[in-house]
Amino acid sequence: MVFASLVFVFVFFVANIITQALVPSIKAKNIVMLSFSLVFYAWAGVRYVPLLLGMTFICWFFALLIDRAKRQQQNAKHWLVACVALCLVILGIFKYTGFFLRNVQLLLGFPKVIPNIVLPIGISFYTFQLLSYVVDVYRGDAEVQRKYWLLLLYAGLFHQCVAGPIVRYRDVNEDILHRQVKLSEVSRGITRFAVGLAKKAVLANGCAEIVKQTFAIKFDYELTATIVKNTSVTGMWLVVLAFMLQIYLDFSAYSDMAIGMGLMCGFHYKENFNYPYVANTVTDFWRRWHISLSTFFRDYVYIPLGGNRVSKGRHILNLFIVWGLTGMWHGAHWNYIFWGLYYFVFLVLEKYVVKTDRIPRILRHVLTLLIVFFGWAIFKFESMPQLGRALLGLFGLNGNAFSNLTSQLAFKNNYLFLIVCMVACTPLIKHLGSMLRNLSGKNTPVLVAYGFWDALAPVLLLLVSTMALAGDSYNPFLYFQF
Repeated sequence: MVFASLVFVFVFFVANIITQALVPSIKAKNIVMLSFSLVFYAWAGVRYVPLLLGMTFICWFFALLIDRAKRQQQNAKHWLVACVALCLVILGIFKYTGFFLRNVQLLLGFPKVIPNIVLPIGISFYTFQLLSYVVDVYRGDAEVQRKYWLLLLYAGLFHQCVAGPIVRYRDVNEDILHRQVKLSEVSRGITRFAVGLAKKAVLANGCAEIVKQTFAIKFDYELTATIVKNTSVTGMWLVVLAFMLQIYLDFSAYSDMAIGMGLMCGFHYKENFNYPYVANTVTDFWRRWHISLSTFFRDYVYIPLGGNRVSKGRHILNLFIVWGLTGMWHGAHWNYIFWGLYYFVFLVLEKYVVKTDRIPRILRHVLTLLIVFFGWAIFKFESMPQLGRALLGLFGLNGNAFSNLTSQLAFKNNYLFLIVCMVACTPLIKHLGSMLRNLSGKNTPVLVAYGFWDALAPVLLLLVSTMALAGDSYNPFLYFQF
């Protein structure tokens, strides 16, 4: 089950909201929320549920040991190390066994058969959440949770369990124990959810369709290196541009919906995106993109390694480790590791080589977008033959034509839609809303018009999204695979 589905929007979530409203106590609300969360998670496969239960138990148990050791003024570090190691081993088995064995097979010729280990949905997200909880208990930044089922509720909250944002326990502990649903927040939550649903169902899925049209394939057909090779130069640029828009609209839409649903239920999740495509430097881009992941690596890897308060060589090594891990977190393929190290190179250049403040602002912005553009080209193609053909094809080095009828038709049919998507990636609409809100405070007719539109907009967005989903057979969230 995904958020952008009619079953979820009009059956599952509505049932959750109604049930939450009917039960009186916070304990009952938490039991209901946990029940719905486990059903939601089990929808993708019941076999994944024991892993979620087990990982949560491990972190709950070790956090108790850490808390007891600290209260008895004993060294708790060995419990922390054991817990982190065990969780990372489990994550590694499910996520990286196939990758490791494929590379061993390539180099040494064995094993003959590589086991097909299915990646449990959301494992990267809830593993990091649970690890942040254990580390925070060790540091004294969060209180230990003595009730296993409440920690399970934190790890398995269906709003954000399978695709983020990565939520710190200390940020939602108060909401779990004492949350109150406010009408004003419900209204904001409905609007935020409707915006996210429209971004996903209409814009992100539309961008995915452009990729399909440009490659001239159906999504049930496997993309091959030959198809990539034969795509024209303009077609390859159009594919990467559409993917660049799709991945932001898709992932930020999921975060919008998670934040919106949280508000409707009394939870307050932090923002995960801040219009990354308006960034003027690569450093600025990563302050705006997937904020919860960036801050996780900053707080739990980069700073413990010494951050930037070390020698130049050690600082570069710290950045190398963090961005290598960032790439690995996204997937068990070399292209993701290359993608992480690609950003490592540009971040080091910005820190130690290029004086970005001396570059005109508009040029900085254009250069940043080009760097991000080629980064997404690396990110999109998991297969090395596909990736090689794609990078060569962007410059016509595959022997591919500059343009062809397929890419021309794809562009002509979609250029207005692409402009709409580009606008949706900027704060322009948000700024216009703020201007109208300010005007409405001074002018009664504007106030009436703005109030009417403010109430009508979520309804219209839900209607448009429903129509889009009713006829759309391809509707996955990209980040479910990570």
